[in-house]
Formats: sequence, structure tokens, C-alpha cells
Amino acid sequence: MGLENLQSLVGVAFVLAACWAVSENRRRFPWKLAVGAIGVQAVLVLLLFGVPPVRQALLGVGGLVDGLASSTQAGVAFVFGFLAGTPNQPYALTDPGSLFVFAFRVLPVILVVCALAALLWHWKILVWVTRAFGVVFERTMGLRGPPALATAATVFMGQVEGPIFIRSYLPSLSRSELFMLIAVGMACVSGSTMVAYATILKDVLPNAAAHVLTASIVSAPAGVLLARIIIPRDEAIEQAQTYDPAAAKKYDSSIDALIKGTTDGLQIMLNVGATLIVFVALTAMVNKILGGFGDVAGAPLSVERGLGILFSPLAWAIGVPWNDAPAAGSLLGVKLVLTEFTAFIKLGQIPVAAMDPRSRVLMTYALCGFANVASVGINLAGFSVLAPERRNEIVGMVWKAMMAGFLATCLTASVVGLLPAGLFANG
Repeated sequence: MGLENLQSLVGVAFVLAACWAVSENRRRFPWKLAVGAIGVQAVLVLLLFGVPPVRQALLGVGGLVDGLASSTQAGVAFVFGFLAGTPNQPYALTDPGSLFVFAFRVLPVILVVCALAALLWHWKILVWVTRAFGVVFERTMGLRGPPALATAATVFMGQVEGPIFIRSYLPSLSRSELFMLIAVGMACVSGSTMVAYATILKDVLPNAAAHVLTASIVSAPAGVLLARIIIPRDEAIEQAQTYDPAAAKKYDSSIDALIKGTTDGLQIMLNVGATLIVFVALTAMVNKILGGFGDVAGAPLSVERGLGILFSPLAWAIGVPWNDAPAAGSLLGVKLVLTEFTAFIKLGQIPVAAMDPRSRVLMTYALCGFANVASVGINLAGFSVLAPERRNEIVGMVWKAMMAGFLATCLTASVVGLLPAGLFANG
């Protein structure tokens, strides 16, 4: 272990200390869970990248993503023609890079993945995968059956979609369990966005799909841990319950699954696109106002620059070299204040030579979560429908949940930073 690996220990310590500082009961720090969760994270990463057969399977995810993206482009090209960025353009190209239009290359992937996920759920494939992960969380993290299942579903389905699978149990969950579900939802991303992020990063990060998939899975234990630190478990309230995951979401047929999955995907795609337009526009407005003050210390003021200064120490603590810390800190701030989509787009725009490979890998893990201001509104709206009787309770904890989700991805990046760099060589 080199000095750069030991540097990431600072990030682990900072994240745990920050969550302990805002804990509702500082005397009940879950030491065993802390050791176990961080150990589970390290073992999962070592298993995925260190065991040759598993590593080869994980590296194959990149080919799967490329195939999914190219298949999606065929559908987009059929509907939108040359606007989809096909090689046959009606005009002479002076900038081939301009063919990559976000609305036609990334957003449609969400639509296709949502439809495919619904089909796999109807065929019981995703049901069994979710059950397997639920058992893992139940036995390694001490979760009860329903929260374990919802946590596992959240990794693949999303921050509001996961809890839908245990909707009937939400009113009876303990305060700690409810908070944990919200925090884990913000610590992970959905399967549809995983593919979108991998598409954005594939040209600047070797086997981006493997890293994005690993990041979302490994951040779930981190989210559970930090949630338990902030709102400790109340075992007296929690009682064992049985639950059938297949009963929560059903489709009448494969065609019904595809249609409903497409409809859900369309809603997500529109939300992502609309959110990006609004938040990028607001940022541009603020930057124009700040630009009116002129240059400060040789450069104009901007939201990105301010966030870079604010979050540079955290980026360094994760394990990023100090010369990359301002850029990495800016990405962390953009992820929190704007969206992780915006942050991933900016990360993908940084030239390969302009950022250390280690920094790029660590930032991929640190950005891979839904914890941002927009998600606060999404969770309030979603849980107000799923558990309306607990809305006031959720209002009081959702901002802390955003903090837990944000720091969970930072903890994941720190754990990855502790591991040998050679583990991630060539992907």
C-alpha cells in the first residue's frame, strides 16, 4: 500500500466523523456494522476486479453496453434520421464530435433499458437477481427482509422505484429503516442511468460500464452504514416480516411489460432532460451575474470555480492528487447542487491527458449516486404517494438523507482508493 492509498484513509475517517457529528444518538455508533460494511465493499471490489473469471465477465459489460447503445441508435435513427448522428450526413462535417447529441445518444438509452428491465422482471430474471442481493444485505448488514429487498431493488430500479416493491410495509417500518431506504436511494443509481453514464464516459475511461455498475452496487452498503450512523437502529420496534417480491410489480404479458416499461422510461427520460435544461440554464444565469464582477485572482467568478474551491479538500481526502483536486472538487459540487448527470457530462469532457487516470476512476465512483438537491424533491414527491401518512416525518429527514447519500459515494471512492491501483489496470 502506497502513500496515495493511505491518503484515502482520510476520506474514510472524514465521512464517518461527519455522519457521527449529525447523528441522532452519538453514543450508539455501529462499530461492527462500520467494519462489516467497509469490508463488504472492499471484498466486492476485489471479487469483481481481482478474480479472473469474474473480472472477465465484468469486462464483458462494456461490450453489452456498446451493443445496447448501438441497438438504441438504430431505433433513434429510424425515427429522427441523420439527427441521430448516423455516418451518412446531408452536409459536410467540419467537426465529427458534433454528431454526439445528448438528446439523441444518451436519453434514448434510458427508454430502452427501462423497457428491457420491465421485460426481465416479467420473466422473473430480475426478480431472482433482486432476491439474491436482498439475501446478501439481510445476512451481511443485519437488515430485515422487506428493507433488504427494497435496498436490493433500489440498486437496479432507482430511488423511488425500489421502495415500491414493499409499499404495503412502508407505514410499519421504523424511522431508521425509512431513513435508510431514502439514503440508499440517493447513494445508488438506477440500471437505466448506469448505461447512460457508461455511454458518456466510454471514450475517456477504459471499461467505464464495469466501473459504473460496480459503483452503484458497492455504494449500497455504504448508504446503509451511514444511514445507521445518523439514525441508529431501534431493534425494539423492528419485527420480522415475510414478503414476496414478485407480488409488488406484475405485468399481464411480455408485451404489457414492454409497453409499461417504455412508458415509465419516457417519464424518466423527460424528467432527466427537463431537469438538465433547467439546472444548466440556472447555472449559466448565475455565472453571467458573477461574471459582472470581473476577474478575481486572474479568473472570472463562476459556480463551478466556487464549488471547486469548496470541495477540493474532500476530493483530496478521497485520494485524488492535489493538482486534480480543484477540478474533482468542482465535479463533486456540480453533482450535489446540480445533478450527477451534469457532473458525468463534465467528467466526460475532460481530456484524457488533463486528468490523472486514478483521479478519473475515483471520481467515477464518487459521482455515481442520485444525491443532489433535485432528488430531495423527487423523494418528497415519491414517498408522499407511497407513504402519505409519514410525509411530515420524511420532510424532516430527507436533507440528512441527501447528505448520507452524497457521503456514501465518497466513502465508496475512498475504499476504492485504498485498494492497489493495479487492480483496475486496463479497466
